[in-house]
Amino acid sequence: MGTIKSVADLKNLRSSIQEANQKAIVENNNEKLIEINVAMATCGIASGAKEIMEFLIQELPKRNIVAKIKKTGCMGYCYAEPTLEITIPNEKPMVFGYVDIKRADEIIEKFIKKGELVDGVIPINYELAT
Repeated sequence: MGTIKSVADLKNLRSSIQEANQKAIVENNNEKLIEINVAMATCGIASGAKEIMEFLIQELPKRNIVAKIKKTGCMGYCYAEPTLEITIPNEKPMVFGYVDIKRADEIIEKFIKKGELVDGVIPINYELAT
């Protein structure tokens, strides 16, 4: 998608993301999916998070990766924006900071596809409810 110039454009982007997520869930018979949270608070957007989210939305299907992509508010890592929190099924979440297109590509190819760690991991400073 190009530049968002109106509220209607934003609503269309949101609808397309929601439709893609629903389609992925149905196609995978509600199996657990990779979850990717993109921090989209003001600091994230100002640092390029919108472009990273668009890249992920376009690239993951091309690489046959089914993931639930969500935008979130502030994750508390303003100094390291744009940030992504990625949860592989049955694994703890990993947060990556300073994500640009090149690093997002590396995260897809190495971390998501192969399970290899890549530079930019930020230690999580919260506990998940169990």
